[in-house]
Amino acid sequence: MASRFLSLALLVSLCLLVPSTLAGVICDDLPQDLCAFAVSSSSKRCVLESYQNSGKPTEYQCRTSEVVVERMKDHIETDQCVKACGVDRKSVGISSDSLLEPQFAGKLCSPECHQNCPNIVDLYFNLAAGEGVYLPDLCEAHRSNPRRAMVELMSSGVAPGPVSGGVVNKLDAEAAPAPAPMAF
Repeated sequence: MASRFLSLALLVSLCLLVPSTLAGVICDDLPQDLCAFAVSSSSKRCVLESYQNSGKPTEYQCRTSEVVVERMKDHIETDQCVKACGVDRKSVGISSDSLLEPQFAGKLCSPECHQNCPNIVDLYFNLAAGEGVYLPDLCEAHRSNPRRAMVELMSSGVAPGPVSGGVVNKLDAEAAPAPAPMAF
């Protein structure tokens, strides 16, 4: 009888200590270091937001966005995927501008990211599509000529962000081969 009572007390204690695993991922309950690139139990993306209280340092909080992820829920991105894809969990908001950075595009298009991290790839696939760019074509262009990939992306209307690795010029765009279709 005492062992049954002890087992029940242990089970209740565990349920109180780990409520989010039983309820699924709730963005508003996630700590800052797990928020970005997480997907809630309702299939909505979690986003890290910043806010300022008068005179106090900027504070950050995890919130549920209105962006729905198809075919995925209750997902917190792994540290391996964050590293392989070159993303930052401390990102406040996510922009397509990062696609213009050759180092970022290289990591995002790498087999380590593309083949193992469907959540991050899906997010940037949709960001690129919003700019009129097909991510598989961008990755293929990046593999064959990273400068051409940036020229194509910039010509799609993406506002140029910080570009490292050199200046993109018209001659690079004309000399580069056209990207071949790639299965994703």
